[in-house]
Amino acid sequence: MPWREPRTVLWIAAGAVTLGFLVALEIAAHHYGLAGPIASQAREVIFPPKSGFLLYASMALMMVVLTWRQRVIALCTAIGIDAVILLVRWAVGADLTEGHPFGNGALWVLLGCAVIAVTRRTGAERALLLKGVGLGLLLVAGRKTGDTWLVITSQTRPEVLDQYVAAADHALGNPSWLVGRLVRATGPVGAHALDYVYAQLAVAAVVVAMYQLRNVAAERRFPRHHLVRTFLVIGLIGPGIYMIFPVVGPVFAYGADGGHWAVANLWPDTPTPLSAPRHMPFDGITPRNCMPSLHTAWATAIFIHSRRGPRLLRFAGAFWLVATLTATLGFGYHYGADLIAGVVFTLTIEAALRSLERGWDRTGTWLVAHGTAVFAALLVSYRYLPVEMAKHPWVSGPLLVLAMGSVIHAYVRATRLWDPLPLPVPNPEPQPEPA
Repeated sequence: MPWREPRTVLWIAAGAVTLGFLVALEIAAHHYGLAGPIASQAREVIFPPKSGFLLYASMALMMVVLTWRQRVIALCTAIGIDAVILLVRWAVGADLTEGHPFGNGALWVLLGCAVIAVTRRTGAERALLLKGVGLGLLLVAGRKTGDTWLVITSQTRPEVLDQYVAAADHALGNPSWLVGRLVRATGPVGAHALDYVYAQLAVAAVVVAMYQLRNVAAERRFPRHHLVRTFLVIGLIGPGIYMIFPVVGPVFAYGADGGHWAVANLWPDTPTPLSAPRHMPFDGITPRNCMPSLHTAWATAIFIHSRRGPRLLRFAGAFWLVATLTATLGFGYHYGADLIAGVVFTLTIEAALRSLERGWDRTGTWLVAHGTAVFAALLVSYRYLPVEMAKHPWVSGPLLVLAMGSVIHAYVRATRLWDPLPLPVPNPEPQPEPA
């Protein structure tokens, strides 16, 4: 039977695990008096959404399975629903400044397509449309899940390890302090531009994903591997590491944003003095979401997946990576050590997903093992060797960069082996015309 095929069983198991995880997270969120990812998403069917851009990006991702005529109908329907809901809110005197004024229509279209798939489609057409809807809803659920995770980290981890990471960052020359001063020197224009790039990372991912999925409607199937899968796995695993290594970031631990919880108001003007690090208590609001830097991880994934696109897409992927790295450091949200861990984290996940899809071989196994070992070594060194690293920066700093570089080099070699570039076809020599 079709449902007993190994690939189908794998998808059913993955769906069951994901659903179980969401339910468990919902229960945990209600335990702390919060709205979980399921409740938060259900609320946005009627109430103003937190991010209308994300909902429309999710709808755009779903529309890769539709024909052009269906895409136009879906977009016009979403805009029309948003206009009606906005008029109703205005008529009843609702607060129009709460949340985004648009986005509900996109969610209605997503849910409507799911209903159409179940009631009006059969066979392969139903499966393809449900996959498209699932892809769009998973992107939204991933964002909601991440938001819930962040609040839980602040509630369950009263102490943070910022002093350890700040000490280890001396080996890298305190990049957050340096870039923070550079961003401040650019004034409001540079800060606003970087803030936009930082906040709209999911939209950039959708642009790359839509290019990768551009032929789904014609071929009636999804490609073997694409960016959305990597994005979702990063968002699923990353917050779990926050629970193991809670860090709030320099702008909170050493800046004015930390209030009386901060060690001192040092960022970005004065690098932290080197002393024996210790656990430090922090408030129950600020997320412990620094180690590893998931913004760096996601931007790295966008960069990787944009490499096989046209020149404009490759340029955009490179720009988004550089701008995201600059923003994470320049706004004081991350230490340099977080960024190194984020790059290694992404390449390891990307290698594992590609190996899972194409079949495990020796290259893939060694690459995943190498990336996992380097990532674990980074966390251990940040926690137990930060002072020694800071005292010998000309040794430990290059070693950190080389450790990251070794994973990058191994990944590039593996992908060249898996996806060799096609050889150019030589032009045939002209044959002499017969006399």
